[in-house]
Amino acid sequence: MNTKELLYAEIEIAPEIVVQEVYDFLTYLKHKEKKSKRLDLFPAESALRKDWLSPEEDEAWRAL
Repeated sequence: MNTKELLYAEIEIAPEIVVQEVYDFLTYLKHKEKKSKRLDLFPAESALRKDWLSPEEDEAWRAL
């Protein structure tokens, strides 16, 4: 059995209160992962800002 199948089997026999906690924890982990991915972009933005905010960059994008 893979992990999902094991989890499904446990959920089937777990009390509703436990299933709700598992659901809450799963949604928390998904939200945390999305937030983490967004935060990973901030260092890149600050490092590249000097290149983005240049007259040469403005000129390159002017025709688009």
